[in-house]
Amino acid sequence: MHRVSLTINGIDLVLETGRMAKQANGAVFATYGGGAVLATACCGSEPVVGLDYVPLQVEYNEKYYAAGKIPGGFLKREGRPKDREILVCRLIDRPMRPLFSKRFGRDIQVVPTVIGTDNINVPDVIAMNAASAAVTISDIPFDGPIGAVRVGHVDGELVINPTYEQLEHSALDIIVAGTQDGITMVEGGAEQVSEDLLIEAIETARPTIVELCRIQVELRLAVGKEKLPLPQSPDAFAPEQEIRAYAFPKLEEACFVKGKMERAAAIKAVKNEAKEKFAEAIGEDGGKAFSALFEDLEQEIVRASILGKKVRTDGRGPEDIRPISSEVSVLDRTHGSALFTRGETQALAVVTLGTKRDAQIIDNIEEDGTEKFLLHYNFPPFSVGETGRMGTGRREIGHGHLAHRSLEAVLPESASFPYTLRVVSEILESNGSSSMATVCGGSLSLMDAGVPITKPVAGIAMGLVAEGEEYVVLSDILGEEDHLGDMDFKVAGTDDGITAFQMDIKIKNISPDVMRRALEQARRGRLHILEAMAGAIQTPRGELSRYAPRIVSFSVDPEKIGVLIGPGGKTIKSISEKHDVQINIENDGSVTVYCKDADDAEGAKGSLLKLLEEPEVGRTYDAVVRRIVDFGAFVEYLPGREGLVHISKMAPHRVEKVTDMLQMNQEVPVRIIEIDKMGRVNLSLIYEDREGGEQGGRERRDDRPERSHHGRGPRRDDRDERPGRDRRD
Repeated sequence: MHRVSLTINGIDLVLETGRMAKQANGAVFATYGGGAVLATACCGSEPVVGLDYVPLQVEYNEKYYAAGKIPGGFLKREGRPKDREILVCRLIDRPMRPLFSKRFGRDIQVVPTVIGTDNINVPDVIAMNAASAAVTISDIPFDGPIGAVRVGHVDGELVINPTYEQLEHSALDIIVAGTQDGITMVEGGAEQVSEDLLIEAIETARPTIVELCRIQVELRLAVGKEKLPLPQSPDAFAPEQEIRAYAFPKLEEACFVKGKMERAAAIKAVKNEAKEKFAEAIGEDGGKAFSALFEDLEQEIVRASILGKKVRTDGRGPEDIRPISSEVSVLDRTHGSALFTRGETQALAVVTLGTKRDAQIIDNIEEDGTEKFLLHYNFPPFSVGETGRMGTGRREIGHGHLAHRSLEAVLPESASFPYTLRVVSEILESNGSSSMATVCGGSLSLMDAGVPITKPVAGIAMGLVAEGEEYVVLSDILGEEDHLGDMDFKVAGTDDGITAFQMDIKIKNISPDVMRRALEQARRGRLHILEAMAGAIQTPRGELSRYAPRIVSFSVDPEKIGVLIGPGGKTIKSISEKHDVQINIENDGSVTVYCKDADDAEGAKGSLLKLLEEPEVGRTYDAVVRRIVDFGAFVEYLPGREGLVHISKMAPHRVEKVTDMLQMNQEVPVRIIEIDKMGRVNLSLIYEDREGGEQGGRERRDDRPERSHHGRGPRRDDRDERPGRDRRD
């Protein structure tokens, strides 16, 4: 057993090997505070010939026992990966994948498993370092290691690996990963922070990342295995020079045909023409080498044009942004909708407003709760003119999460806007940065729905082409520029600052100067897009769609919650049925009323608040007759509260029978005339006298207060009115 350690933010990160999972190609047990991750790395026994990609699988998983919990739901065991686990898989995969050789050709599987957590330190960065260390000490060829840290901005200070508690008060939450040579990945969210603060955070992370790489190299030198050999490079493609000479000028023209589909067709035509002409030289075994040559030629042509002529494949300059069009209210029955188109990328964003009961239930090792803002990103195959399987993959989850972070910073507080929000982005066309189109469309649709966001949000994808000291930063990149370039760099935010950030670098190093240049260019592009979006809608609508549910919220004394609910829930059920609403009451006294009609919601609120009213003599109410007795009627003047209307208080004239005036469940106006010492309430009917004035009931013969007589029979002077009995005098 061997271990190395590094102190980060006052806590030791310990990497240990030789005690667990010894049959894996590489295994590292990492601890940080009370968090523990076991990461393993394995590879296939034989290479697969002809692969042109790295067959890497990262399977990050969290065990509930790590937090002393049993999984919720019907099946009491861990099942399919949760979105959070998939997002961490992507965090680990993206900085590591470029460091594996395609020539290795064997399946590679990295499995970081969270087996302990203290709910203080976030386990994802522990897993990233453990995964890198497991591969580094294994026999799998790897041009690493990588180090990873989280950076927060708490109380005006940048903090490495902040705790959960610190993150709650942090204006910044980014993960930075890199090698000893430089930064290779950044991802995170922010509360409209400046470009300067983001650069400072990345530079602050750099020294710790270098140290993390150093201790992994130390561990490898102590116990690392000898690396497996890479298969020999294939023999040179014999007809390469002839094909190059023939195809290069034709391909140079085809690469700059306007339109994605037209350009692809032109390139394919040149490729087929060359393949037919050199069919004999290519032979049966040269098909893959021929395709690889054409991809290299396309990359060479496109990059040379960008670096030398500053001209891109669609004719734009480096900072030019494709034409933008924005529409809102494109769907009649939805609560909010928008269609955002930028060049050949198009997103249809739709907002649905729901109640608290529509919130997403969160059940993971860290917390139990609900999420009231959902963003779902769909990328159907027709968006790129292809056929394929429909469904949600890791890419969709990752892009949706980035857009979610981008918009979350501008949402209203739940107290002022207590809706559950769901944004769905349907990508209808794609040629570069559909996730950023989702941000733009989502912002527009939220405003169309009347959600009071603090600022509109736009996103832009940036690229980079670099050769030596020369480089060009590209704004609003196309799909092919992402594929052929050296960086995919997405920035979303308002005109005040950045709300989300994602950067993947394909080269070993990028200088802070290049990053500053890219961020400043992205800021100008973001402002241009925000200006274009403002042509469709500038601020949130003043009212919600007539199809959206209405929500009324207020607070009451927590000690009076029982009054609102009533015995067995009778009172709250009665109000819900009367006004056709849903009512939710929290233990802290927060009351939320949901329904389709605003008047019903206000009516239900009024009924609930009336329950908390203290009855006062002289106050009037609309009551309902609940019981009829010989001497009067008991009426419900407030939900769950009853009082007596004596027969003598029903009219200015003598009433022989109560049923001559009242019937069961009849609604009648009443006034409180007395509250006795025991709190019993006596009321009178309200009627209009002959002059049209409002009167109470037949007045007493003297000014003495009325005695309460609930259930005790009539007063002595009224006994003559009871049928079947004679007066005694």
